[in-house]
Amino acid sequence: MDMAAARATLVQESRELLSEMENALLEMERNGTSEEGVHAVFRAAHTIKGSAGLFGLEHVVRFTHSMESVLDGVRAGRAEMSAELLALMVDCGDHLSSLIDAVEQGILDRDPDSERAGALLDRLSPPVADSGSRALTERVIETRAEEIASPRAVLNDAWHISLRLARDVLKSGMDPMSFLNYLSGLGEVLAVELLEDDLPPLSELDPEILHLGIEVRFSSEATRQQIEAAFEFVSEGSLIRILPPHARIEEYLEFLRTMPESDRRLGEILVACGALTPNELEKVLAFQRESGEKPIGKIFVEERIVPPVVVETALRKQAVTKASSRDIRVVKVEAEKLDILIDLVGELVIASAAARVAALGEGAKASAEAVGTLATLVEEIRDSALGLRMVPIGEVFQRFPRMVRDISRDLGKSVELVISGAEAELDKSMVDRIADPLTHIVRNSLDHGLETEAVRIAAGKPAQGTISFNAYHETGSIVIEVSDDGAGIRRDKVLAKAIERGIAQAGQELTDREILNLVFEAGFSTADSVSDLSGRGVGMDVVRRNVEALRGEIELQSVEGQGTTTRLRLPLTLAIIDGFHFLVGKSSYVVPLDMVKECADLVESDLHGGIVRFRGEPLPVIQLRKLFSVDEPPSRRRSLVVAQHGSQRVGLVVDQLAGELQAVIKPLGPMFRNLRAVGGTTILGNGSVALILDIPRLAQIAVETSAERDLGRTIFFSKKQEVPSCN
Repeated sequence: MDMAAARATLVQESRELLSEMENALLEMERNGTSEEGVHAVFRAAHTIKGSAGLFGLEHVVRFTHSMESVLDGVRAGRAEMSAELLALMVDCGDHLSSLIDAVEQGILDRDPDSERAGALLDRLSPPVADSGSRALTERVIETRAEEIASPRAVLNDAWHISLRLARDVLKSGMDPMSFLNYLSGLGEVLAVELLEDDLPPLSELDPEILHLGIEVRFSSEATRQQIEAAFEFVSEGSLIRILPPHARIEEYLEFLRTMPESDRRLGEILVACGALTPNELEKVLAFQRESGEKPIGKIFVEERIVPPVVVETALRKQAVTKASSRDIRVVKVEAEKLDILIDLVGELVIASAAARVAALGEGAKASAEAVGTLATLVEEIRDSALGLRMVPIGEVFQRFPRMVRDISRDLGKSVELVISGAEAELDKSMVDRIADPLTHIVRNSLDHGLETEAVRIAAGKPAQGTISFNAYHETGSIVIEVSDDGAGIRRDKVLAKAIERGIAQAGQELTDREILNLVFEAGFSTADSVSDLSGRGVGMDVVRRNVEALRGEIELQSVEGQGTTTRLRLPLTLAIIDGFHFLVGKSSYVVPLDMVKECADLVESDLHGGIVRFRGEPLPVIQLRKLFSVDEPPSRRRSLVVAQHGSQRVGLVVDQLAGELQAVIKPLGPMFRNLRAVGGTTILGNGSVALILDIPRLAQIAVETSAERDLGRTIFFSKKQEVPSCN
């Protein structure tokens, strides 16, 4: 495996673990310390330490080892997970995150911020043990002294580690030397002996197969658990045995029984590396002969090495581990590879549509049926491929608890974050691009929306403010809502600021919605002063621009004194959609199928300008023939396509309905970047190009536009954008 690729995997997995660590710490800050939370933090630090050790990242190993030692004390009851320690662990997680960032940048041999690391390590110094933990330590020391004094204990005062790593460990990119380097960080490697019994002739040697056994004599104050952690990533398929200092003869007996080499050969190796004296080896072999074929667990019980319940528990755990190891398998795939797969599936969809058109044109029934079957399979492949890229929106939401915690503390506000709908799925490409807009919105809610505790209490509100995240699916879209129970938006203040900045005109009559939408104008801000969070007039215009770049829309709802909700509505995917195809003249257009509510014949007498009387109610309509300046004469029988997005409905007047299809979305070129009513293009089965219409924008503008003669310019271009010339 390429080491750069292996380090990239280390970075990715470490970030996932740091995210889990942070979530566990924040959860304990909110709801109190829990054993599960402490274990989660410990596991994350422990795993990162093990991975860093494999790559020789000694500075990462030292730092995480200090964290792990403190957490181990909490798990053992020797220390308390106080609010101060929780805050310290959050700071340590931040520094560990910066170390992982440095690894990603290629800084492998040092800590770029050693001063900060030193300060944190000083704070991580173990607390003074209380009388209870001192008594526990004394009992452990006394017990160990009794074991050493036992006539069945050997004289060796060092650990003995026996390694028979999986034969293909080198193919996995693992270097056995890295484990010895890691051990050197925990203590001193006193001796290493290699077993060459399995080494084939040189002519048959495969350099990617590990043929050597390794025996290590190791001096350290580390626990067995810490030493075992060094080999966590190669434990599967490997045979690893660890014997403690002054181990009993029975433990060496078990070692001899489980290793593949002969007892005498192993005994010679143990003597060679200093684990046993020749006399002790003879005692072990003699005890083996005396014990016969007794199970080792029975020997341990009879010799009072461990109580029976421990043996029974170990056997049960072993059975459970074997069963659970087959339950779930997860494969991680690079996002770029998924993008390539989606692009290929898109081309397959287009090719399938072309084959269907050709088969129908030739009138060959057998060919048409075969192509129909192919189209069904392609659709299933498309759905499966798109499903691979769908991830829960909670992947974005989990970034905000920490941000809300830190900013609310800086502002002196008490804020609770409530998250619901985190399981709603969205395309991975959308998830990556929606984080920044949501960050702007949350920062605005914290700074502008939520009041201080004193102001809230005076207004009869709870002292603690609330910010809520919610996500749900609606008609082929995902809706993300960010709400706060703060002061709301003062419309008079917004309008006054807009007039002051020349965004609105004095005396201009605006609806509540239009006033609220003024906050999305570039340079608009109601902040009285500039802070680290806001006040520079940059933010909400960027939010709207980013959301619209994703073919989405954003709207505000606010009640003064009660709070504000920012609602984002986004398509589920930017790749392939089920579409509905229709024509105006000879030009083709497509709209998302899930937005089409019904189609009906247009009664010309019911059409009055931009409104049609439909099922007894007025419906805003857009005549695409006028909108796109289609010159061909209209058909005698026109149709009405009724589309709905959220609560808004719009009717599209078209010439011919062509039916359903799979539309592979192609982005618009730079020249048409400012088009507001077209979301992209798609290639049809006959090779022609169809425009994919932006229904949310058309519905909004159809309602707001009264002068249909200006409809084309209003829909297509912003006020500051001139119509591009093709000359």
